[in-house]
Amino acid sequence: MAVGLPVPKLDVPDECESMSESMDEVRVLRLQKDFHLHRLECGPEMLVRLGKEDAKVYYRQMVAIRRLEAAASLLYKERLVRGFCHLYTGQEACAVGIKAAMRPEDTLIAGYRVHGWAYLMGVSALGVLAELTGRLSGCAKGKGGSMHMYGQGFYGGTGIVGDQVPLGAGIALAKKYSNNGGVCFALYGDGAANQGQIFECFNMACLWKLPIVFVCENNNYGMGTSAERAACNIKYYTRGDVLPGIWVNGQDILAVRSAAEFAIDHAQKRGPLLLELSTHRYYGHSMSDPGTGYRPREEIQNVRIKYDPINSFRLLCQGNVILSQNELKQIDDEVRHEVNEAIGRAKKDEELPINHLWSDVYAGHVEGNMRDVHGYNLKHVRTKASNA
Repeated sequence: MAVGLPVPKLDVPDECESMSESMDEVRVLRLQKDFHLHRLECGPEMLVRLGKEDAKVYYRQMVAIRRLEAAASLLYKERLVRGFCHLYTGQEACAVGIKAAMRPEDTLIAGYRVHGWAYLMGVSALGVLAELTGRLSGCAKGKGGSMHMYGQGFYGGTGIVGDQVPLGAGIALAKKYSNNGGVCFALYGDGAANQGQIFECFNMACLWKLPIVFVCENNNYGMGTSAERAACNIKYYTRGDVLPGIWVNGQDILAVRSAAEFAIDHAQKRGPLLLELSTHRYYGHSMSDPGTGYRPREEIQNVRIKYDPINSFRLLCQGNVILSQNELKQIDDEVRHEVNEAIGRAKKDEELPINHLWSDVYAGHVEGNMRDVHGYNLKHVRTKASNA
C-alpha cells in the first residue's frame, strides 16, 4: 500500500485534510491543525490511520457520552439527581481520544466531570445513570453520585478541585515501583490549573521521572469566569516549566489519540509530559450554572456549527468512505436504545437499605464492629462489587 498518496479533495471538516493509502477500509489522514510544542524537538504524528472498526468504536463512544449527558441533564431537571452534576457535553473527543491510546496497563484519574469516563472505562449506561439517581445498580451502589464513579483502571472522579493530580502522581509512583510499564493520566481543568498542589506535583514527577501524563482539559472557562480573567498565562501546555508540553486540538479525536500515544511513549522512556487539550463545554460549569452570564450564547452556537467533535467525525467518516450514512444511523439507534433503557431502569431501581450507611467503610475483608462508634453495635458490612 502507498502510504501518503494524495487523493482528490473531499468535503471533510476543517480538522483534517484527507490522504489515503488506497480505497480499502484503512485511511491515512493528515491533521490540519498543528501541535504546539514546549521543550520538545518533535511531537506527535500528523499522519494518523483510521480503519472502519476503530471509526465505529470512536463514533459510538462519543455519541454514547453525548446521550448519557443529555439523560443526566433530564434526570437532574426531574429532581432525581441529588447534589452536583457536571456535564461533559462538547468535550467527548478528549476522553475518547485518550482512551483510544490507552493500553490495559495504563490508568487514569480525573476531576468531577466524569460520567463519560466511567462509561469508557467499563461502567454500563445503567451503572452511570443509576449512580446519579442513587440506586443499587449504580457503579458505587448509589453512594458516590455524580463526582465519585470508578471502573477498572479508573481511579474515579473527585470533588476537590485539583486533588486528583497528586493522587495521580502517587499512582504513577506505584507503577514505577511495580515496573509494570503502565502510565497514569491525571486530568484537570483550566480552573484547577492554578492550584499550587499541581505545580508541586510537576516538580516531584520531574525529579522522580514518574510515568505520568498531566492533561489540562482547557474548555476556556472555570466556575463563572473565563480563563483570561483567572490566569496570567493561558498557554497551559507551557506551565510545567521544564516539563515538556503539547497543545492539542481537543475537538479532533484523532489529534487527541495521536498526542496521547506520543505522551505514553514519552512518559515510559523519559518521564512526565503535559498535554493541553483545547476544547469547549456547551453548558455551564455545573447544572446549577446557566453559563450565560459570563460568555455570549453566540460563542457556543458557533462552536456547535463549526467544531462539534461528533459532527466533524461523522463528516470525516462519510467523506473518506469509512462509514456510510446507514452505518452511522445504526450506531445512533443502538446508542439511543441503550441509554433510553438505562434511564427507565435508573428511575425504578431500588435504593440501598439503611444498614448500608456503614457498609464498605474499610478496604479489604474487614469484619467485626465499626471502630469508634459509640452507643450502637454496628457490624461492618462488606458488599460485592457492582458489575454495573
